[in-house]
Amino acid sequence: MQRTLIVLGLAIAAIGVAWPWLRRLPFGRLPGDIHIVREGFSFNFPIVTCIVISVVVSILLWLFRR
Repeated sequence: MQRTLIVLGLAIAAIGVAWPWLRRLPFGRLPGDIHIVREGFSFNFPIVTCIVISVVVSILLWLFRR
């Protein structure tokens, strides 16, 4: 459990440091993501982005378990 928390903390710190470059990636604006803008209202549902992230994380976890 301690190793997991340390790795998780280091990953969060690395993402925080790399955030200026990660912001430029098109995640959240992929084709298929739902974005509705009305007067005084904005709704964003990044369904395709969630699927892509889920697939990538699943592949990484599968590779690390081997």
